[in-house]
Amino acid sequence: MKIVVCAKQVPDTNEVKIDPVKGTLIRDGVPSILNPDDANALEAALSVKDVTPGTTVSVVSMGPPQATSMLKECIAMGADDAYLLSARAFGGADTCATSTTIAAGITKVGDVDLIFAGRQAIDGDTAQVGPQVAQRLGLPFVTYVQKVRELKQGSVIVERQLEDGYEVIEVPTPCVLTAVKELNTPRYMSVGRIYYACDEAEITVWNEADVGLDPADCGLNASPTKVMRSFTPEPKGKGEMLTGTVPEMANAVVEKLRAKFVIK
Repeated sequence: MKIVVCAKQVPDTNEVKIDPVKGTLIRDGVPSILNPDDANALEAALSVKDVTPGTTVSVVSMGPPQATSMLKECIAMGADDAYLLSARAFGGADTCATSTTIAAGITKVGDVDLIFAGRQAIDGDTAQVGPQVAQRLGLPFVTYVQKVRELKQGSVIVERQLEDGYEVIEVPTPCVLTAVKELNTPRYMSVGRIYYACDEAEITVWNEADVGLDPADCGLNASPTKVMRSFTPEPKGKGEMLTGTVPEMANAVVEKLRAKFVIK
């Protein structure tokens, strides 16, 4: 079985700041990490590999050259190989253009039986790329997968997370599954795999020509959406704590609302 995992290197959101004048992200000094939901997707693929002899796991990502460090982390966790789609032509891509590029990369890998992706990336939170990749490839997909129940010949049975429960779905393979954090707990990198990833493993880098894309069909040129401005919301005023009995506090709230002409 051949499995592909879609992964993304993202800025650590605990460290992200926005330039108040330019309205752009301040990337200098901000650490980058493997997108958390993608780590769950990788663990799902590796779990299948653990119990299915002959299975290989490849990781496909789109990003700048420094994303190779994240891909080596994936190999250190257990992936067999990794591919980075990196070129100036891919710059400025929205989810639409990104999915086109990633789908082209997966097609280049070829003969894929199962594709895992994270539900969404923490830097965009759109949850669009996984389904769009499936659409580009003409494959069925299931989002919000919280459990892989059974992998059968020609299909897979999964649980799809809902707000108040889950639904059980059997989907034919090849297909795309997007993972939520409840699916599993990602494994740690092993010492042996870390040495292999750092000293021996090579990341294959592809540009638009390598995957058969015209520059007009990727990156900013093919992005119908544009980010006009990024900004940090103004902080709200300090809250006020009320004390006393419940009736006293309720009366105090009513009086404050009347003073602000919220109620009469």
